[in-house]
Amino acid sequence: MENQKILLNKKAKVVTMGCQLNESDSEKLMGMLTYMGASLTDKTELADIIIFNTCAVRENAEKKVLGLLGSLKKKAEEKPDMLIGICGCTATQPHIAELIKKKYRHVRLVFGTCSLARFPELIQEAMQSGKTVIDIEQRKEVPEGLPVCRGEGPKAWLPVMFGCDNFCSYCVVPHVRGRERSRAPQAILAEAKAIALQGKKEIMLLGQNVNSYGKGLAEPVDFASLLYLLNDVEGIERIRFMTSHPKDIHPRLIEAMAFCDRVCKQLHLPVQSGSDAVLSAMNRHYTRAQYLEKIAYARQLMPDVVLSTDIMVGFPGETEEDFEDTLSLMKEVRYDSAFTFIYSRREGTPAATWENQIPEDVVHERFERLVQLQNQISLEKNRALSGKTLTVLCEGASKNDPRMLTGRDEGNRLVHFKGDPSWIGNMIPIRITQAESFCLYGEVL
Repeated sequence: MENQKILLNKKAKVVTMGCQLNESDSEKLMGMLTYMGASLTDKTELADIIIFNTCAVRENAEKKVLGLLGSLKKKAEEKPDMLIGICGCTATQPHIAELIKKKYRHVRLVFGTCSLARFPELIQEAMQSGKTVIDIEQRKEVPEGLPVCRGEGPKAWLPVMFGCDNFCSYCVVPHVRGRERSRAPQAILAEAKAIALQGKKEIMLLGQNVNSYGKGLAEPVDFASLLYLLNDVEGIERIRFMTSHPKDIHPRLIEAMAFCDRVCKQLHLPVQSGSDAVLSAMNRHYTRAQYLEKIAYARQLMPDVVLSTDIMVGFPGETEEDFEDTLSLMKEVRYDSAFTFIYSRREGTPAATWENQIPEDVVHERFERLVQLQNQISLEKNRALSGKTLTVLCEGASKNDPRMLTGRDEGNRLVHFKGDPSWIGNMIPIRITQAESFCLYGEVL
């Protein structure tokens, strides 16, 4: 990698918004900044370089980053050498790049998700030219060998593929992350082994749709085969993955989950809606019945599998009957947890142009009912664990109570307990003594 040490004596801050892939990208940004000589800081007032790594999935996230950029205008005027940049999904949208160029002139670097590997070159150009440098071009390359600055703790992100080919009618991701590209299995295995040597115990395999891993590879390796390969990496005790698309989760993958002892028996399978009419309008390519068949097969092979999902409320045209179908599916599946969202209109997606948008008051009333139902189911399922012993990977002190340690079990359930900080990074047997909707409490055996 060129451009080494051009940022010597500079302090840099990376602000991350959005999904796990953004978190992983930020680790690479911080790795490249460090490689170029910068020191990292979390204090805005000390930073010479501030990079916002952004999300475009919902409108609120987009508004938030634009507000943050605006708030830095005065600071940029007071400190002319300061470099403010924006990257990620929001920055990749042409209308946002144009808006920044016209109204946020103090922002000197705008680059897209496919330009991550060009960051050193782009930041050097921005520093030397004094102008706003923009690169939001879509690329098919899969960057390898970038330096990574991973955080503390026993877990690590491991991207296995990039982009999305699904084009759900509400989603901007394929437009900002490009088409699907898979990393070579050898590169993934090499990174997993390097992560293990760093002392990490758990890896999370990342992709917009990990189930379709293998596209574009010279050798035929699907995601199930990749799990079998990673299951043999010494030092890695837990393997998770997200996100899965229901249309692409085949029996072979569920079997790999069941038979690989290091792959967690936890499946995040976004359903979005329980109504076939809404699923069709969303362009999801599966029916309610097909989705439930896959859930049933997972439970057949893994009776204790922990299930989570994504559910959207207020999609254009959603009727009360459609919404009731979603509630009935939740009652039938009984997810351990769910990420619940209100539909957000995104420019460039088909659904944004439809006239049958749902009134806000109706959407919010439905959303409250959805959340209330899921919270009740989560509480019931967590209470059923009372008295049982779970193996918890200790991650560190609790954010809400530093006197407590916290970690997650194989099912990705959050567990708080009292203990010694020297336990961080170890697997600890915890007997559950108290349950809430979002977490568990226990005592060390």
